[in-house]
Amino acid sequence: MIFQLSPPAASPAIRRIAVGVLFFLQGLSFASWASRIPTIQQTLGLSDTALGGVLLALPAGLMLSLPFSGWLIAKTGSRKVATVAIALYALTLVSLGMAQTTLQLVGCLFVFGLAGNMANISINTQAVGVEGLYKRSIMASFHGLWSLAGFTGATIGAAMIASGVVPYQHFTLILLFVLVALAISSRYILPEDAGQNGDQPLFAKPDKALLMLGIIAFCSMICEGAMFDWSGVYFKKVLLADQAWVGAGYTAFMSTMALGRFMADWFTSRFGLKATLRLSGALIATGLLIAVALPYLSTAIFGFFLVGFGVSSVVPLVYSAAGKSTVMSPGVALAAVSTIGFLGFLIGPPLIGLVAGATSLRISFTIIAGMGLCVALLASRVKA
Repeated sequence: MIFQLSPPAASPAIRRIAVGVLFFLQGLSFASWASRIPTIQQTLGLSDTALGGVLLALPAGLMLSLPFSGWLIAKTGSRKVATVAIALYALTLVSLGMAQTTLQLVGCLFVFGLAGNMANISINTQAVGVEGLYKRSIMASFHGLWSLAGFTGATIGAAMIASGVVPYQHFTLILLFVLVALAISSRYILPEDAGQNGDQPLFAKPDKALLMLGIIAFCSMICEGAMFDWSGVYFKKVLLADQAWVGAGYTAFMSTMALGRFMADWFTSRFGLKATLRLSGALIATGLLIAVALPYLSTAIFGFFLVGFGVSSVVPLVYSAAGKSTVMSPGVALAAVSTIGFLGFLIGPPLIGLVAGATSLRISFTIIAGMGLCVALLASRVKA
């Protein structure tokens, strides 16, 4: 019932904190799931191949909800959607820990993906509105909180594993925390969205400006997906790193991605959107090319540091620009751009595998570096 209370008046700073909490809660829920995947795989006796198939249920739910999320936010407002979606996200997290069969896990993952994307679009719509109150770039800092939550969730997950806590008990504790924090913060988020239009169609074709933003997000998320899925493989098979150092590239990437998001707003406010996107694309390309041209542990770690900085600001800035669309409401515009961008996240990892199988992993990473270069080149066509 607390979610039904009328939102009180609040300062922009309070609105910012409340929306930041929503980003943290979503990131914490996702990281909690990710930290226990090996445990759940072992419990259900899934092979690596079977697990790969099961995990496809999450992006399937996400993709299905992309156009629907924007339409629903335009109809009812992001405040209601964000509150319900994050609560459902955390509830579904517990169901993932309780799944006893592969089919149950697939069904729960599908709902997890659907709720996660509804939460993602709605909280980004909220962030666009709060950014409007500040009249300067603050979007990247919200995404920085999501990344910070990722580290927090991974740390809690490691502690739970070390203590022998089973997933559903771990996830139940996360659920309780999420519900309490959501009950408090949801009262202070924006009650109405800027440019809200309930007459938006379910499927909306993006205009040229949004299409360009979507393509930039697509290129960046190909690189991001490559780092998530292939950084460890690169360190193991190309660099022949010791087992203790296999995860060093991923850690380097994640640390600078989180740090870069807290720095990106200041940089964007000082130098502008186009300059920030150009630098981001250049950092992605340079970092990957260093890792490819100098396949040694120290140089590859440095290269992945640069990639993390480069990737960090692209999606937040693209979302911020999309939310200011003059032809669509923020929720629908964000959904349209997210749909294009997330295709890159899905295509990137298998593309690397196909190219690596035909040639080598170093050539795959060189092609991905080209995506970073595309971000830099396309930035000049973005409206400031």
